[in-house]
Amino acid sequence: MNQEEREILLLHALLEESPAYASLTIPKDPQKRRQLLRSLLNVRSPMQVSERFLEVQDAYLKTLVKERGIVDVASFKPTAHDSRLFLWQGDITRLNSDAIVNAANSALLGCFIPCHPCIDNLVHTLAGVQLRLACHKIMAAQGHEETVGQAKLTPAYNLPSRYVIHTVGPMIQGMVTKKDRELLASCYRSCLELASAHKIHSLAFCCISTGVFHFPQKLASRIAVETVDAFLKEDTTLEKVIFNVYKDEDYQYYQELLER
Repeated sequence: MNQEEREILLLHALLEESPAYASLTIPKDPQKRRQLLRSLLNVRSPMQVSERFLEVQDAYLKTLVKERGIVDVASFKPTAHDSRLFLWQGDITRLNSDAIVNAANSALLGCFIPCHPCIDNLVHTLAGVQLRLACHKIMAAQGHEETVGQAKLTPAYNLPSRYVIHTVGPMIQGMVTKKDRELLASCYRSCLELASAHKIHSLAFCCISTGVFHFPQKLASRIAVETVDAFLKEDTTLEKVIFNVYKDEDYQYYQELLER
């Protein structure tokens, strides 16, 4: 079965399970077809699916992940700041580190906005429906929304990494307070503690809270480096901590800090 056949099979299954989308037709244009598939996966609630669906979805996503290009973190060069700290600019979902950090929302179920450009949306899209199901199980057992500054670990399913660590950063509305700074530091510390507890040796951080949560990027980078620095002085489990940035300005901020 090729990718087009997998797409069509998955689309038929997703359309059939939702009467609201019964009038939709599967586009012939490959780009529009992929966009519709991603949209339907994004809005899908955490319901169980058949083994056949998972089999086809996993084959589809693993092929897609390979086509996008897997980046081997073993090739990264350490920064002058610390031999265990690394800086890389690009798409975090391409990294084969033991774990990547996902900037989640308080529901911890992923982004439900179709094709939204946030990291939460892309992580859930490429991991597969299993990730939302796993997060739903965690949240159902917890019984309340995720606390800002804490972290949860799940398998990464179809991503190149082994695990995803989900954390909810502070949302900034107005001036950044001392509490906001403490909560962001807590996000990094909670992720590091969870990684160490699960014997994770390589961990890639995204720029937590600096996107739609509006935490100032320069301040966030300083908090990130200071928090990781302090943790690594006490921990020997983590061998590689990667600051993964996407925007040029974030790269500049981290580069300035890590060249010291």
